[in-house]
Amino acid sequence: MTTAHEPAGEFSLGVAILAAGFSTRMGQPKLLLPWGETSVLGHLLQTWTRLGVGQIAVVCAANASEIHAELDRLQFAREDRIANPSPSAGMFSSIQCAARWPDWRTGLTHFAIVLGDQPHLLRKTLEQVLDFAAAHPERICQPLRNARRRHPVILPRELFAKLCEFSGNDLKQFLNSTPELLAGCEMEDSGLDLDMDSPSDYERLRALADSR
Repeated sequence: MTTAHEPAGEFSLGVAILAAGFSTRMGQPKLLLPWGETSVLGHLLQTWTRLGVGQIAVVCAANASEIHAELDRLQFAREDRIANPSPSAGMFSSIQCAARWPDWRTGLTHFAIVLGDQPHLLRKTLEQVLDFAAAHPERICQPLRNARRRHPVILPRELFAKLCEFSGNDLKQFLNSTPELLAGCEMEDSGLDLDMDSPSDYERLRALADSR
């Protein structure tokens, strides 16, 4: 079945799911927590697969045995896993690992940086972001919530590659270094305001997801 965002024509998307964090405040790996009939990680993979993107890769710590075991259970290919040898360096290190990864498919034109702790975002929200990015192919596109930039971030291939050499400390600095290339689409999804860092966050987001 063909979906709206299958790789074709001028917009073909690669998705980097960031899964190398330590989940310190959660007290356990947040991506392994139950979500619906699967795990948070499983739900993210299902969501992006159903959006028909060109390729999905998961960035995880090289020695993250529990994450790798879950990816095995989900039958996620080992060749689509990106190892971050220094996850303690923070989220931007995972983003740079994804940007350096040599195994992205050659036909991809854009890349989405996807947080591992946003399983609660509405599929409609993600579809709107992808449509907006496809309509603005030269720009770095993000959802906006009350004029504040949120995730996921979608970058054209050449800008995604520039993340490798950026000497700043985080993605925000990179985005602020090219303000003329930023584009945003205001969204109604209140889930864009929320993160899943603590057990109370997790319970609140599960309740939010169940109510939709």
